Amino acid sequence: MILLSSDKSSNPVVAILMGSASDAEIMEQAKQILKEFEVSCEVKVLSAHRTPEQTIEYAKSAKGRGIKVIIAGAGGAAHLAGVVAAVTTLPVIGIPVKSKSLNGLDSLLSMVQMPAGIPVATVAIDGGANAGLLALEILALNNPELSTKLDAYRKKMQEKVLKSSV
Repeated sequence: MILLSSDKSSNPVVAILMGSASDAEIMEQAKQILKEFEVSCEVKVLSAHRTPEQTIEYAKSAKGRGIKVIIAGAGGAAHLAGVVAAVTTLPVIGIPVKSKSLNGLDSLLSMVQMPAGIPVATVAIDGGANAGLLALEILALNNPELSTKLDAYRKKMQEKVLKSSV
């Protein structure tokens, strides 16, 4: 079962990677969504440029450790998601993190312009919450309980919007 038990030893099924600790605020959004749905995750700081060997080793070993989806966020050149996707067939969701120089456009373009054959699903700039939700939707394909929870989440969102327009 994908859902966490109260046992802290539950194996993570989603990996959340960030290029530097400065990306933590955005990546926390994904972590909180997963926590809300009781889906286990692990969080790591790995850089495609500063720790390339460790990043590749981590991505290559993820599937064998039970990871089902990887969320990778980075700013600037933002090659983390692409490097990870290049060495695993797990779904990789990229979060372009807003940069000071180009407001995240550089990050966004480096993710959405991946070469054919190495896809990275990419959410909006600073879109941590949507990355978490997309990971849940992928996991829900094989988990009816999680699918039901996502349906309820959407219904609750819809009701909130409709109530606010009265």
